[in-house]
Amino acid sequence: MSILNQIEMISLEDLVEANHSYRKFKKIWNFSSTKKILKKVESENNYKGYGIFRLFKCLLLQFLEDLSDRELEKYLKENTSAKWFCDFSIKASTPHYTLFTKIRAKIGTNLLSKIFSELRSQLKKQGYMNEVFTVVDATHLISKANLWKERDKAIKAKYEKLNNKVLPKVAKDPQAKIGCKGKDKYWYGYKKHASIDMQTGLINKVAITSAEVPDAKGLKHVCPLGGVAYADKGYCAKAASNIAKSKNCHLASILKNNMKNKNRDKDKWYSKLRSPYERMFSKENKRVRYKGIMKNQFTAFMQAIGFNLKRLIIIDTGDLCLN
Repeated sequence: MSILNQIEMISLEDLVEANHSYRKFKKIWNFSSTKKILKKVESENNYKGYGIFRLFKCLLLQFLEDLSDRELEKYLKENTSAKWFCDFSIKASTPHYTLFTKIRAKIGTNLLSKIFSELRSQLKKQGYMNEVFTVVDATHLISKANLWKERDKAIKAKYEKLNNKVLPKVAKDPQAKIGCKGKDKYWYGYKKHASIDMQTGLINKVAITSAEVPDAKGLKHVCPLGGVAYADKGYCAKAASNIAKSKNCHLASILKNNMKNKNRDKDKWYSKLRSPYERMFSKENKRVRYKGIMKNQFTAFMQAIGFNLKRLIIIDTGDLCLN
C-alpha cells in the first residue's frame, strides 16, 4: 500500500486577507517617491541584505502597532501579514531588534520630514487634505526623569534653584524642560504642536519643542499656509497673530476672559468646532521613549503617518466621526 504525500504550495499573498488594513495602506500610499528619498542613505552592505526601504516599512509597523524594538522583532517573525507588508517571504529571516535603532538614526528626522511631506502631497492631490479650515493645538509630553536626583545635583553644584536654566547642566536629557499649563499644572519634558485638517481629521503638520515654549510661539512650526486656523486661549497672544499674518492665515482663537474684545458667544462656537479634534489629543500617549528633540520629532512624524493611514481607512468606509 503506497501513501501519496501531497505538497501544497502556499504564498504570503494567499495568507493575507483581501480586506486587511495593510493591503489598504499600500493602496493609499505610493511608495515610489519614498524609495527615492531613502536611496540617499543606502549603504554598501544594504543593511545586512534587508535594504533600507524594507527596514523603513518595519519601523512603520512599529509605530502603527505601538511596539518596542524587541516586540517588533517578534511581530515580524510570527505575523504573516507583517512579513507580507515588509516584503519578506515565509521562510526569510527577519531583522534582529538591535538593527532598528541603527536604522532610525540612519534615516534621521530631516529625511523623515521629506517622507512625511511627500505623503502629505499625495493626500492633497487625492483630495484628502487641504489647509482651508484647520485646528491647531499643543499637548504636553512627559520625559523620563528623576528630578529629586537632579535637584540634589543642583544643590551639590551650589545652584539656588532647579529651573530651566539649571536643568540642562544637571539633567540626563539636557533638551527637556519644565513646562506649565495655567497656573499650577507643571510637567517635565516636551510639547507637541500639531495642525489638523477639519475636513477629514488628518494631521497636516506636527512639531516638537521643549516644554517651556508657549503655544503662540510654537505656532510658527505648524501654521497653515492660508485659510482659517481655529485655536484655544494659548494662541490669543500677539506673537501668534503675527505668525498667522505672515502665513496669510486668519487666526480664530478663543480670547481670555480679561480681554476687552472678548465675545463669549463667538468663543463658545469656536470651542464647539474644536472639541472633536481636542479629543484626539486627549487619547495620545503623553510619555516619551527617547531623549532629545530630534528623536522625539522622528517619533512624532511616524506617529502622524500611522494615524493618517488608519484615519484614511475610516474615511473610506464613510464614517467621519472623530472618536
